[in-house]
Amino acid sequence: MFDRLEDLVLRYEELMNELNSPDIVNDQTKFRKVMKEQNELAPIVEAYSAYKKAKQNVEDSLAILDGENDEDMRELAKEELNEAKEQIEELENKLKILLLPKDPNDDKDIIMEIRAGAGGDEAALFAAELFRMYTHYIESRGWKIEVVNADETGIGGMKEIEFMVKGQGAYSVMKYESGVHRVQRVPETESGGRIHTSTASVAVMPEAEEVDVQIDEKDIRIDVMRASGNGGQCVNTTDSAVRLTHYPTGIVIYSQTEKSQIQNKEKAFALLRAKLYDLEIQKAHDAEADARRSQIGTGDRSEKIRTYNFPQGRVTDHRIGLTLYKLDKVMNGDIQEILDACIAADQAAKLSSMNEEG
Repeated sequence: MFDRLEDLVLRYEELMNELNSPDIVNDQTKFRKVMKEQNELAPIVEAYSAYKKAKQNVEDSLAILDGENDEDMRELAKEELNEAKEQIEELENKLKILLLPKDPNDDKDIIMEIRAGAGGDEAALFAAELFRMYTHYIESRGWKIEVVNADETGIGGMKEIEFMVKGQGAYSVMKYESGVHRVQRVPETESGGRIHTSTASVAVMPEAEEVDVQIDEKDIRIDVMRASGNGGQCVNTTDSAVRLTHYPTGIVIYSQTEKSQIQNKEKAFALLRAKLYDLEIQKAHDAEADARRSQIGTGDRSEKIRTYNFPQGRVTDHRIGLTLYKLDKVMNGDIQEILDACIAADQAAKLSSMNEEG
């Protein structure tokens, strides 16, 4: 590990020299590439520098204990020695996590899809609430959200909604939301006061570039039509909506949120690319079943990952055994604690897997 860290420090210094070169400003593509790599290496270099400093503090404290007779100085040296040892242990764990293989999709923007599952109108209402929850969270991060398609019910629910999220590292955080979300509560339409269980599924897909997915024109049928639903003026009077049918997979994409047919077509193709890319990712995970089971956020889409229990004000993430009694805050977008716990559990599982292999 330490040989690799020394190599990364040398690479970091090379990148800093490149960035200080006046020539690099003339090549913006190279400048962005170097900046990206430098930003990725900076946390590792900082942690390794702190680690080496802590190691030096241990040596200095031991030297004082060996040669110092003054009791006050010896006590101070013991305290510093214990602190430095604790720091070393923490920094070693931090460095191991920083050196874990990175998911190549982590920096990508995403496309999310929420679908009402079992539970009829109640499931559609829950799907709409999940969308509001994610909207609040996404906006709190300063990310941007664009709806591609929404199939709304008349009572404020959603049968399904697909939307794009643009923001630094969106996939690295939001991928842990993929799976089946379950709600337990008394529906407003339930006169007997019985608790019902409904579900909605969430899919989080990295946005795919054209180089990631090749789509053959003869495999696609493109239909244009008038948008339906609450579009207001002009949306329902022009053929702006676009439907794509991908013959090999049977995937059908519908995009109608923009007034322009061209923009709807662009969004539809972006969603199709993401779905095809996601299929490839799922195939790869299926081929590595053991690895998939040891990681959070890369599992089976049919897995029930979380329960939202309204009578108890409780949210439980079943993958990591986390229960929080702050349902109101969670439904208003305060999901960072859950996401952080999922990330930590995922990292711990990967570290454990690496240690077993090692």
